[in-house]
Amino acid sequence: MPEIRLENVSKRYTQDKRTQYAVRDVSLTVEQGEFVFLIGSSGAGKSTLLKLMGGEISPDAGAVYLNGSNIGRLMGPWRVRVARTFGIVDQQCLLIRKRTIRDNLLLTAGATGMRRRGKQAAKKALGIVGLPDVEDRYPAELSIGECRRVELARALVSSPPILLIDELTANLDDDNIWDLMHLLNELNSRGTTIVMATHASQYVNIMRRRVVTLVDGKLVGDVRNGKYGDIV
Repeated sequence: MPEIRLENVSKRYTQDKRTQYAVRDVSLTVEQGEFVFLIGSSGAGKSTLLKLMGGEISPDAGAVYLNGSNIGRLMGPWRVRVARTFGIVDQQCLLIRKRTIRDNLLLTAGATGMRRRGKQAAKKALGIVGLPDVEDRYPAELSIGECRRVELARALVSSPPILLIDELTANLDDDNIWDLMHLLNELNSRGTTIVMATHASQYVNIMRRRVVTLVDGKLVGDVRNGKYGDIV
């Protein structure tokens, strides 16, 4: 079963001739079936860490391993296998406004090598998030909460064993947040690994899962059954 392991991972960016670390010397293991909340203030490095975990970007130092294999060294068909392993929900809405919901999900299915079974997979994913009847609608016709559910459905198209989720609940009301948290909890209970960056402290405290805290790109807390702000 998939396990993610980061060993002394760092990522830095240069802007206006100044180099700044987004993630610095982070070592972390996420085992199959875990539910991990990734917390920290804006700019703490949460989004960068998620992108490193999913192989979207490469570290400047250290390495990221998936089941013992260095993600950065996987080539060819192995890269497609990695893409199928991770379902990714970005912080920003990436739905194409001029495409139907079905087409948006089919694009993801094609990118993960599931073109032949794309329509069936899209229908199944929309059913999982409770939106079975929106296939022919456009993103602009949906509420913010429904759009975020569609983003989650898109991540589920390839039935990935791992979900990497960045601020899925941002700008949502309490009812929508709770519905999404309940849905994620259900997916996790079925074996899906979830790593979720969030500011939703109330729900982190209620759910009491593993809580990993970043400050200025450094891992300063890793607490099982934790609460928001735990760093012991």
